[in-house]
Amino acid sequence: MPNQRPRVLSDIDALKALAHPLRQELLTRLQRHGPATSADLAAEFDEDRGATSYHLRQLARFGFIEEDTARSSGRRKYWRAVPQDVRLPHGPTDPETAAADEVGRQWLEGADRNLAAYLSDREAFGAFAAAAMHSFGGTTLTAEELTQFGEEYIAFLSRWYREPTQASPGSRHVSVVFHAFPTPERGDAS
Repeated sequence: MPNQRPRVLSDIDALKALAHPLRQELLTRLQRHGPATSADLAAEFDEDRGATSYHLRQLARFGFIEEDTARSSGRRKYWRAVPQDVRLPHGPTDPETAAADEVGRQWLEGADRNLAAYLSDREAFGAFAAAAMHSFGGTTLTAEELTQFGEEYIAFLSRWYREPTQASPGSRHVSVVFHAFPTPERGDAS
């Protein structure tokens, strides 16, 4: 993912495709654990194999996943996530706002679930619990500086990106949640 141009999801059909909850789960699974077949994923998610295959094809249609041709053989097709810097469109007048809001809501809910699960049993994570970091802070920026801050953050995170199939021994997926937004003041829109 290093040195990759951002993909702003301004295509309403791509946003709608990504907004489907099972597709979000399938994509997340492929991003975190690497390639799998529709049969593997159907069993893992207790879903119909035909429906799982359909949802995978929809994710592929919009460029979120692709066939892993090196692993595929005959009718046994492996799918893998396409590494990319996916961003939601912003701006209250964008026609994609409702679909983008739904995708963003799903991303945030997933991050909240993962954090709550980790915090409820952090001792089970051993050395990873000791290495994990939780920080809350803020600063004062112009809109242009906020844009630059976000881009520098994404560039930093991209430098640490690893394909699941090429991770070092002892590695595990690490969730990184980032929000940078203007702090509402009392009296702002309610």
